[in-house]
Amino acid sequence: MKKLFLSAMLLLAGMAAWAQNLQKGDYGYLYCHMSDRGQYTAYAISRDGYNYEDIIGGNAIMDPKEHARIEGGQRDAYICRAWNGKGYVMVTTDMNNSMTKKLGKQSDWDNYGIDLLKSNDLIHWTSVSFDYRKGTQIFCNPQAQSVYKDWSTINRVWAPQIFWDPNYVWDNGDNGGYMIYYSMLNRPEEGYDRMYYSYADKSFTRLTQPRLLFDWGYATIDADINLLSDGLYHMLIKKEGGKPGIYTATSKQLCSGWGEPVENDYVSFEGKKKCEGSSAFQLVGDKTWRVAYIQYSDNPKHYRICEADENLRNFRNPQDIKGVTGPQHGSFMRLTKKEYKRLKKWSDRQNAKAK
Repeated sequence: MKKLFLSAMLLLAGMAAWAQNLQKGDYGYLYCHMSDRGQYTAYAISRDGYNYEDIIGGNAIMDPKEHARIEGGQRDAYICRAWNGKGYVMVTTDMNNSMTKKLGKQSDWDNYGIDLLKSNDLIHWTSVSFDYRKGTQIFCNPQAQSVYKDWSTINRVWAPQIFWDPNYVWDNGDNGGYMIYYSMLNRPEEGYDRMYYSYADKSFTRLTQPRLLFDWGYATIDADINLLSDGLYHMLIKKEGGKPGIYTATSKQLCSGWGEPVENDYVSFEGKKKCEGSSAFQLVGDKTWRVAYIQYSDNPKHYRICEADENLRNFRNPQDIKGVTGPQHGSFMRLTKKEYKRLKKWSDRQNAKAK
């Protein structure tokens, strides 16, 4: 019995060491996304993961000018639960296409930073904005070796996402941090968008200097990482170089060891239509996966959800998301009944005020 007990404790300890976002809730789903009607964050809720209902009519759930302090626009919203289950955290791309001339950007698709947000109720949010043009002074470890010589020439900081890592150790000895991964481009110093990562602390207000996650020799954006039952981290990612498309790659470690994507298994059934912004989630009680993405070359655009097997392979059976006004790049989180009802009640009240 003693041996069995020790074995069980070792197993639990090993499981605790895995980096993964907390999953909770079996009543419904939250789709938190950038709205295609404007550059703001919107919500929609669902009981089955396919058929959704807009919260407050698909309008902004927060003021983007208040929380996106660089450009006044929020894109690519990613939401998950806080590491301890007490509250929620979100990251967005701080970007507004209409600010190109005012900010002197080279392109409508350039931007300079990201926003970190946290909430206790999914409704009221506080935030911190990080303007990467300001250089290493914005990070909590400015003395660390920098990936760029000149931060003032940064051109893109795109599509951040969150992954809780209990194994990260801070300089003061504290354990645990949120790995924030995203793509960056600094044209004078690199030839294409590459994937980087930083760590945010438990307060979700401090951020470490970026480190290169991998470089496959061509542009990559819109990564989405999940831990699967095979003990490997699986990443969905859009290849902008090579043979473009949404592919998968795996690694035994979160921050290193990412092998090149599997070339013969990717989101290929859309033909020549261009897709990006993938987000994988599991339905309650189902070991297989659903993969959502925006098919942006269509007019009007289509936001699709397809099926994948337990290993995020064998993509199949795509269908359009239903009931969402202006679906775009976003993320999915399971909800408890209490959370679902709270959002529904809030939406009803806001809609009544608007009449």
